[in-house]
Amino acid sequence: MSKKNKRQVARPAILGPVGTRVEFNPDYSATKRELRRIGFLAGTFFAILIVLSFFQDKLLTLFLK
Repeated sequence: MSKKNKRQVARPAILGPVGTRVEFNPDYSATKRELRRIGFLAGTFFAILIVLSFFQDKLLTLFLK
């Protein structure tokens, strides 16, 4: 069985309009804001489900009359 060796691959340089090197520096502030919003909504819905589970029997009798 052959061993798998990791080979290093040379990455090409990203050149700007004049031939200068440009570094990739993305802005993730919008993504962080969206993930924070999703986490808040998920936590809120989870808390609502926990609270509703305490009143499950009373709610079932109210709707099944």
